[in-house]
Amino acid sequence: MKTISKNTFEKDILQSKKIVLLDVWAPWCGPCRAMESIVEAVDNESKDWADVAKLDASIEMDLVQQLGVSGLPTFLVFKEGRVVDSIVGMTSKDKLIELLNKSA
Repeated sequence: MKTISKNTFEKDILQSKKIVLLDVWAPWCGPCRAMESIVEAVDNESKDWADVAKLDASIEMDLVQQLGVSGLPTFLVFKEGRVVDSIVGMTSKDKLIELLNKSA
């Protein structure tokens, strides 16, 4: 699982050949921390056909603002450089996998 910064966003997200699930989180966010094992499970389950990446909102505030993120955690699905779906708040592994499958 990659950690995204403003310097790697274009290459790792916008230019990715795979669908990307971007987890926008922060270390102080309880629900974000609760989602860590679920996000890891999604990463393991989808490795062959999707990438999972994390963006620390407490470090990359400008990028978070550009993405229009207003709540944490936020999960953005990128396909061919565009956001095609999203979920805000805690969710299940199955829902995240479904989100990726729907966007494939």
